[in-house]
Amino acid sequence: MSNSVEANVVDDTEVLKTLPNRFPHMDHEFIEFRKSDIHHMGGFAKKDIPVGTRIIEYIGEKLSIDECGKREEERLKLSKTDPSKGSVYMFILDDKWAIDGDVPENDAKNINHSCDPNAEIDIVEGHVYIVSIKAIKKGEEVTYNYGFDIEDFEHYPCRCGSKRCVGYILDEEEWPKLKEKLKMVTHHRS
Repeated sequence: MSNSVEANVVDDTEVLKTLPNRFPHMDHEFIEFRKSDIHHMGGFAKKDIPVGTRIIEYIGEKLSIDECGKREEERLKLSKTDPSKGSVYMFILDDKWAIDGDVPENDAKNINHSCDPNAEIDIVEGHVYIVSIKAIKKGEEVTYNYGFDIEDFEHYPCRCGSKRCVGYILDEEEWPKLKEKLKMVTHHRS
């Protein structure tokens, strides 16, 4: 499935809105969204999904890295006063561009994190896809690891419930650092 978005970039501060009618796959062949036991809404397989399938494209506004940083700061400040607002749905595409997925037509923003995911992110030519890394059965929740770093980990508790859950939304590469931080906290309390 090869869909491309054409955009004329005037300068790196212009925010480009990706229009939903430019995405013919928005019928969500593989995924539906409904209440999740992990967190609010989640994406569930409408049918069996084989390994390597592009399940859905994560869409949104294309913006400069500078604008991305400003929006993240604003939303994080907002979340401190109202946790129901201020969620950050940013994906860094490269050293110049990011996608802000906080747009109504981006159902993919509702796919939840798991410490034992069945999908992953694949960024191809400025597009962000959620791709299966395991066979996913009809009705199973589609998840991926959000890949957060260790900074402020305590603000991002994980509710995935998997046997591999480390308690926080972190990239697996950060798990050894988390183990050390938690060991230090436990040691100081003893």
